[in-house]
Amino acid sequence: MEDEVVRRRRWLTRDEFLDLLGATNLIPGPNSTELAIHIGHRQAGWPGLLVAGVSFILPAVLIVGAFAWAYVRYGSLPEVAGVLYGVKPVIIAIVLQALWSLGRTAIKTKFLAFVAAAAVVLTFLRVHELLVLFGAGVIVGLARISARQIRSGHSLLLPISSSPVALFLQASTATAAPFALWPLFLFFLKVGAVLYGSGYVLLAFIRADLVERWHWLTETQLLDAIAVGQVTPGPVFTTATFIGYVLGGTQGALVATVGIFLPAFFFVAVSGPLVPRIRKSPVAGAFLDGVNAAALALMLVVTYELGRAAVVDVKTIVLALVSAVILFRFRVNSAWLVLGGGIAGLLLY
Repeated sequence: MEDEVVRRRRWLTRDEFLDLLGATNLIPGPNSTELAIHIGHRQAGWPGLLVAGVSFILPAVLIVGAFAWAYVRYGSLPEVAGVLYGVKPVIIAIVLQALWSLGRTAIKTKFLAFVAAAAVVLTFLRVHELLVLFGAGVIVGLARISARQIRSGHSLLLPISSSPVALFLQASTATAAPFALWPLFLFFLKVGAVLYGSGYVLLAFIRADLVERWHWLTETQLLDAIAVGQVTPGPVFTTATFIGYVLGGTQGALVATVGIFLPAFFFVAVSGPLVPRIRKSPVAGAFLDGVNAAALALMLVVTYELGRAAVVDVKTIVLALVSAVILFRFRVNSAWLVLGGGIAGLLLY
């Protein structure tokens, strides 16, 4: 985007671009999509906001939808099973590389490292992921307030029981439930509205609700969805399109896609005038630091759980290790690595 928007087309100056980039890190949702929406809004107002967002999302949704259709129809064929056999351990290596890269940026202090470690423990203990994320944000925010000698921390904690966060938590505590489009829409709307950090954190929410709580997906289907999200261009959030199609066909894909991306349009529309004030707030910055540290912890736990399903024998161990070495040493584009994993899977399965 920087190459196209700043250098080639000169729609924005580099400073304006960096301002918009910073703004995307202050609101939940898919950062790449929100940056595109911000640029559209800056260029052409409300019509630009809609055109930029839809144009950025639509190609990936169509490609992922085609993959989902093929998966549902041909997913049990040996050839497809072989491809996924090779792709899944590669995906684990890709997520680990993303964790390492993001961790070097997000874990800025020993205190944040402690918060991340505590979040890992709480996640393994099955504490709800939203509570872990927002709890980490509140703790780091309060620590910043304490450091600045401000004695108003209790007032920040009291409203949580009646906040939208609490309502989301209550809506997510149901156990095994029959599939329906409305709960699917609300689930992805919730994710789009509260998810900070990398799109990979999406995997933690999907596994917690759709795999463990509601039993709509299996671990294998989740890994397959991640693989398709990696091998296709566009935002990682289009994984929702794949899952929606697997669960509810074309209607499910549409409902899941609209649900997960809708909050991004809303947050960009309302946050523009507020961004300069929010960015100057040390407490808001500390809150985001805590949320990002906890998000990395969620990613780590989910990677461990998915790795147990993806790395199942010596061949998949070798694939995962070789992929990790290539990623960390040579920084090869992950799409090529996924393609190589699929070919290796066909040969080895």
